[in-house]
Amino acid sequence: MEDFVSAPWLRRLLTATLLAGLGLLGARVIQPFIIPLVWAAILGYVTWSSYQRLLQRCGGRVTLASLLMTAVVSIAVIAPLVWLAVMLRIELLRAYEDLQSMLAAGAQLPPAILKLPWIGEQLRDLAARFAGDPHALGEELRRLADHSFNNVAHVASSISRNLVKLAFTVLTLFFVYRGGARLAAQVARALELVLGARVHNYFDAIGRTVKAVVSGMVLAAALQGILAGLGYWLAGSRAPVFLACLTIVLGIVPFAAPTLWGGVSLWLILDGHTVAGVALGIWGALVIGWIDHFVRPFLISREAQIPFLLVLFGVLGGLAAFGLVGLFAGPVILAVLLAVWREWLSESHQLDQPPPDPPSR
Repeated sequence: MEDFVSAPWLRRLLTATLLAGLGLLGARVIQPFIIPLVWAAILGYVTWSSYQRLLQRCGGRVTLASLLMTAVVSIAVIAPLVWLAVMLRIELLRAYEDLQSMLAAGAQLPPAILKLPWIGEQLRDLAARFAGDPHALGEELRRLADHSFNNVAHVASSISRNLVKLAFTVLTLFFVYRGGARLAAQVARALELVLGARVHNYFDAIGRTVKAVVSGMVLAAALQGILAGLGYWLAGSRAPVFLACLTIVLGIVPFAAPTLWGGVSLWLILDGHTVAGVALGIWGALVIGWIDHFVRPFLISREAQIPFLLVLFGVLGGLAAFGLVGLFAGPVILAVLLAVWREWLSESHQLDQPPPDPPSR
């Protein structure tokens, strides 16, 4: 019995089973914090060069530099979102008041809207009802809110969870700056023991892809915001700067910005500015829309050195599979798989080559 227990293969089996069990338990414990960890790692990686410069100015005091850099990044991300949330609430209240006044004045919807199948008839009935009773709009909204109480509670719960995740992201970001380099070196060393020197090629692919996705997302969103803001201003919409900033935020997510400029276009049409609304819709479809379809994937594929179509699939597939963090995770996963594929082809090609002839004497 002692020989059986002391057998090398049994000891290895027990050790592997124990490590696998501990790994599964650890994954179960860390699972609620994976998203904040990933976001903190992404933010820390793309701002690492700025952190290094700040660290030099702080005289090498790691804790102070990490704290200052975390505060700067947090303010840069959170402050614009808070401003947009406040402004969005104000603009929604104004839109509600304008819609109520328009319906009370007996404004007629454009005939082209009323001819739309199903929705045209619904809008005609609603307009007739609200024209007779301007306060019916508020009652209708309250009725919808009462029937959608569960959805509202779900949204509130989701916002609370996201705020908690944001707090953990900020906390984790501090420790990423403080000890991220040391942890990255340890992870690279551990993976090198398993995969060999090729792991550095995979890390290079991950680094290039993350930088490419961030730069592509930011540049594409900024370009969308500028072009959309120009369209809002020329169309005569109210608060074009706010709408442009909101377009930039929505532009981070592929194919989300059209919901905003399309809504503004529809509002202008309903408000009687048919030419301006149609022109804004055409401007958005022909000019702004091309950024989502071609400019963003092109920028990412050029920087990450991966095919255009693979980037498009990575961004959209990652968004569908993992949510917002999938915008980065999707292309990174495909980039690593592409690096493995290219390395395998390179090694196979080297094995297929005949050995060189010995030198003649």
